[in-house]
Amino acid sequence: MQVLGVVAVILAVYCVHASVYFREEFLDGDGWRSRWVNSKHKSDYGEWKLTAGNFYGDAEKDKGLQTSQDARFYAVSARFEPFSNEGKPLVIQFTVKHEQKIDCGGGYVKVFPSDLDQADMHGESSYINGMCNICNIFKYIYFSYKKHRFCISGLIQTLYQTYEVKIDNEKVESGTLEDDWDFLPPKKIKDPEAKKPEDWDDRAKIDDADDTKPEDWDKPENIPDPDAKKPEDWDEDMDGEWEPPMIPNPEYKGEWKPKQIDNPNYKGVWVHPEIDNPEYSADSNIYKFDKIGVLGLDLWQVKSGTIFDNFLITDDIKEAEDIAKETWGVTKEPEKKMKQEQDDLKQKEEEEKNKEQDTEADEEEDEDVDEEEEEEDEETKDEVEDALSEMDEEEAKPRDEL
Repeated sequence: MQVLGVVAVILAVYCVHASVYFREEFLDGDGWRSRWVNSKHKSDYGEWKLTAGNFYGDAEKDKGLQTSQDARFYAVSARFEPFSNEGKPLVIQFTVKHEQKIDCGGGYVKVFPSDLDQADMHGESSYINGMCNICNIFKYIYFSYKKHRFCISGLIQTLYQTYEVKIDNEKVESGTLEDDWDFLPPKKIKDPEAKKPEDWDDRAKIDDADDTKPEDWDKPENIPDPDAKKPEDWDEDMDGEWEPPMIPNPEYKGEWKPKQIDNPNYKGVWVHPEIDNPEYSADSNIYKFDKIGVLGLDLWQVKSGTIFDNFLITDDIKEAEDIAKETWGVTKEPEKKMKQEQDDLKQKEEEEKNKEQDTEADEEEDEDVDEEEEEEDEETKDEVEDALSEMDEEEAKPRDEL
């Protein structure tokens, strides 16, 4: 299980009074059903169940929401007091465990504005950002800016024009929103008035005009096999005129091309001049969202079995790190130990099963050999009896004559 934390860093103004806006660890059994709302947008959404899964570090603390039906869409969300992340960090953190063998399937966590109709939440619902989809090993991150959606590989958390990505509480990526995404038009564009001069020569090498093709260069690519001989039974009336098979010509040199020399008129690669983009306008509020108020799971899975737990939304980076250590950090090693024990037991059972199958196969082979030997013994016995019978008949003839 991984802590998929996305942590925004560096602030011009740091938040003195830290706040935890949302925290869910599913520690009160079925009480989660009163806090989470299932979407009714589709009639056949998959069902969630509360479980710690097949392997865990703590049977109670590791309980989370698990997808339980294959090839289904899932949609559930929880509401919290709306807030704005203006001028402060925004940390969105959770754990996700894929118990199934998954090649491509949803592991999304989305954060929505507070005006979301939870009962109608679906894939096209406007969201602030979304994190962590497993597909061909990559993790995809989605970020919404002015109703446009952007995607990168990794995990995203935003803060005041910067972001930092953490997995298992370790930083794996960081940068700035404007530099790493195409939220805004580019600052520079190619000058539409500029054109490459007609006499601009960008060929670094050219053919040597003084180089000529050797007189003996042209040779056929294939020639008749000199060692081939017409078959003795070849009938020209029936088979036609015999021709030896063709073989590659060892003297064939391919298409002749003049050697290359440095181009004396080479001016280098022409670079299109750039100008300031008139459509570019700086936006110091890319990171900012007002009335953040809902966290949701909106996903599609071919193979079910993913467990979501330990959700956290806060503006305190240190608090998020500490909570990760208190939750996932405490149970991760016992969970790994249980999983390893299960894998070892499964491997042992498979080895014993394979051994039994090999033994049964050997016994069947021995039985087949015994049956073959018995059949051979019977055949030998019959042959001996037939031979003795013939001898007796031969010996009996002289006596009859006497």
